[in-house]
Amino acid sequence: MTSAIADYRRLWSAAGHSFVVVAFLGRIPLAMSQMGVLLLVAQATGRYGVAGATAGALAVANAVGAPFFGAAADRIGQRPVVLVQSLLGALGLVAVVVAADLQVSSVALIVIAALTGLALPQVGPLARVRWRHVLRRRVAEDRLRADEVDRFVDLAFSYEGAGDEASFVFGPALVGVLGVLIGADGALIAGAVLLGVFGTWFAVHPTAALVPRGSEHAPTHGVRLWTPAFVVLATAVFLMGVFFGSIQTGTTVLATHQGHPDVAGLIHAVLGIGSVVAAMSLAAVPASVLYATRMLIAAGAMVLLALPLLVVDTIPQLVAAIAVMGFAVAPYLISGFALAGLIVPPARIGTAMTFMAGGTGLGYAVGASIAGRAADGAFGPSGHLPAFLVTITSMVAAFTLALAAQRVLRNARIVA
Repeated sequence: MTSAIADYRRLWSAAGHSFVVVAFLGRIPLAMSQMGVLLLVAQATGRYGVAGATAGALAVANAVGAPFFGAAADRIGQRPVVLVQSLLGALGLVAVVVAADLQVSSVALIVIAALTGLALPQVGPLARVRWRHVLRRRVAEDRLRADEVDRFVDLAFSYEGAGDEASFVFGPALVGVLGVLIGADGALIAGAVLLGVFGTWFAVHPTAALVPRGSEHAPTHGVRLWTPAFVVLATAVFLMGVFFGSIQTGTTVLATHQGHPDVAGLIHAVLGIGSVVAAMSLAAVPASVLYATRMLIAAGAMVLLALPLLVVDTIPQLVAAIAVMGFAVAPYLISGFALAGLIVPPARIGTAMTFMAGGTGLGYAVGASIAGRAADGAFGPSGHLPAFLVTITSMVAAFTLALAAQRVLRNARIVA
């Protein structure tokens, strides 16, 4: 344990503690945006259908736009792309508040939310891109041995996975607290301020200059982004998104039937807590355990740990099931992102990371939609079960994919 703490200290000092703080806070507004828009529009219009469509438009637009902005960051650098996104995204969040207060049409609200989602930067994936360059600079300064780089990159991806999970626990919780204190519109304005400050700071942070632009990369010798291995990884994170969307829907349905709809977000946050702990603990996994193997084990664990969802019918039972399940989530996602970082050409790494993050978001929207329809078709207090069946099905598909693709993932070409 002491060794792991020492390694994390060395990792954080490599980039500077300001980077660690800014990169975490810079991703909070994205985590706040969907729930913030949902609550704001629901309160402003009194129509949950419109609120759901507006929040969904923001999420889908962000997922679709992420790889395009990632590709732009690869070509011209992260600094100008993230700077423009941060400023436009902050203005977009303010525009959603103004539009809701002015009671514009539902179509106008949805369009404004979609444009805002398109602009919101994916700070987490872009931070992952910077770590390898940060560590290589450390080698050039004789402050890190060359043979330690891969181990610390692995540690960095574990940390970033924990940061993503923590942000998606903290973000919605912050919206809830601020919503009570200053209202849903105030919560969304706070998200805009955070993005304007920390998104901009992330854009101009010195680590951004370490990432080569497209013309500065070494030749990739014909290596393509869309290899069979990357297709597998993109599908894997999409299925993880379906898992997130369906389990949150099932949680909301059960909590509502139990008469406590207001605690649905807190119940779902328990999943993130276990995932954060698991992510920070991955430093103890030997490097000899390949990422493909880790994905297979984690997917199998999620299938087994999801089965109790078929029999839960109270909030305490659901909390217990979700708390345990969270420990398998981080190893699966982190292994997928880390493997992508190894097999993707350096000139396309930003595209790859943002595409995978967007794929997770798109899967979330699909999972929530399918699970919601399944729950609507059910009757009585067991309406959550069809939603949780979607959750389990997505994990069975993820395990099947990981098992079938073991050879492809293990033999994937490693790009230096």
